[in-house]
This record gives sequence, structure tokens and C-alpha cells, in this order.
Amino acid sequence: MDLKQLEYFVRVAELGSFTRAAIALDVAQPALSRQVRLLEVELRQTLLVRNGRGATPTEAGKLLLEHGRGILHQVERAREELGRVRGALAGRVAIGLPPSLAKVLAVPLTRAFRQQLPQASLSISEALSVTMQEWLLTGRLDIAVLYNAQPLPELDLHPLHEETLWLVQPRPPGLAEDPPAAPVPLEEVAQMPLVIPSRPNAVRMLVETEMAAIGCRPQVALEIDGVPAILELVADGAGAALLSRQAVLGSIRPSAYRLRPTLPPLRTRLSLAISQQRPATLTQQTTLELIRRTMAEVLSPG
Repeated sequence: MDLKQLEYFVRVAELGSFTRAAIALDVAQPALSRQVRLLEVELRQTLLVRNGRGATPTEAGKLLLEHGRGILHQVERAREELGRVRGALAGRVAIGLPPSLAKVLAVPLTRAFRQQLPQASLSISEALSVTMQEWLLTGRLDIAVLYNAQPLPELDLHPLHEETLWLVQPRPPGLAEDPPAAPVPLEEVAQMPLVIPSRPNAVRMLVETEMAAIGCRPQVALEIDGVPAILELVADGAGAALLSRQAVLGSIRPSAYRLRPTLPPLRTRLSLAISQQRPATLTQQTTLELIRRTMAEVLSPG
């Protein structure tokens, strides 16, 4: 059994599409299809059912997918162990970050990664937590930082940080700096027009849940999924927003906004997530620790 054929099959089965797998693997789709077909011929089994929506594994394919993941993982571990003999950790690590966090974390994390893992390569993707969770399960990501992640049997979650959401409004003209502000009751926030992400964004779900607990509903003025767009609309007077301090500080014009706490406080949980189907390699374990350390430095008070 050829390892490349096995890798091609696993990626097609995980992504559910020859087209998406060809893009992810950076190979021509006809070559990818031919290698998977050769594997089927060798094993005398139909491994994938092709249809108009993509490809799904057969019962034999599901069995090989389970074994294939383990085989490929062990091969990667062997490569890393051999790298350790040379005194270096190698391999590729794919990380997913929420957009608001990527703005402040990507640069220091990349710098720390290059210093500690010079023989390894790093890939960083930005996406919403729901999307990144799916990418973890399909193998597109090795590690993700998720907001308010719900426990799943397929995911291994580690608490990382807790963030407070602030009421973000345009800074009044002539106000050089924010005066001490009393917390804004959540009932009052519910009466304000909000520029807020669409469901199932973690911030949106948290706001709706906390408001429902006190018998309120958010007054949604606009649904926008990008943090920069939300902040631009707030500055333009379209409404207020509920975002983390880091999201505002990482914007182009942080001085254009006024931050006020809410009562009760709205807090989001950040978790490190990896797939239970693929135990972390040594390089990935080192990267996990780098993320923890960099997060602590970036998000420390002051």
C-alpha cells in the first residue's frame, strides 16, 4: 500500500470532495482520482462513492479511513522522532484563529514559532469558531482557538482564556479619553440598535442567551460577520456593538470608540481544541504550549 495513495484517500474522505482534496493537497484532480482508484484496485474494494455533491466513504472506506489516519499519524511521529535525533522538530502545523484574536496574536505567535521551531512550517487560518470546529474534524486544521466551544466526543478542549465583552460605541466628539463609566445594564443594551454577527457566531449566541435569561432580546440593526466591518459601521453611527477589548485595540482606529462595561458582565471562553481522531504530534504539542504562552503575554493586563 502506497503511503501517498493512502494520504490522498484520507483527504478525499475527510473533505468529502475530490475537488477540495486536490486543492488542499496541491495536486491535479485527475492524478488524485487515478491514485485513489489504484488503491481501490489493489485492495479490491470500492472505497468511495462518487456523486454530484462529492464523495462519501463506503463501509470499507470508513474502515480504511480509521486505520489510515492512525498510519499517517504514526509516519508523521516517526519523521518527528528522527528529526529529534538531528536536534530539531519538523513538520507542518495548521492553526485556526478567530478574526478578532488573529489581529493581535498572529504576529507574536509566528515570531515565537520561528524562533523555537525553525525546521517546522506554520499555517494560520482565520474563521468563525463553528467553521474551525468543522475544519478540525475534517483534518484541515491541527489546532484551533474556539470561542464558547461545546464539548464533543471528537474534540479535545483545553480552557485557555476568558474575555469580557464591552459595549462599543462611537467616541463623542471632543472626548479625548473615556471618563470612568458605570456599567450599562443589559436591559438597556437590549434597547440599543446593535451591529452584531449572524448566527451561529459565538458572540451572537452568547448575547442572545444572556439577554433571554433576563427576558430580553437584542435589537439587531445589522448583521455583519467581520469585526472590521462591524467597527466601521459603529463609527459611522449605525449602532453599538458588543466586542472584546482586543478586537477594538486591534482595529485601525481604536481611538474612535468608547468602551463601556455591561451589567451583568458578558464573558466568552476561549479554548484550545484538537481532534481526538489525531493525537497531537510532538511539533503540535510544542505549538500548543507556544499558543498558551503567547496568549498570556498578549492578553495580560496592561
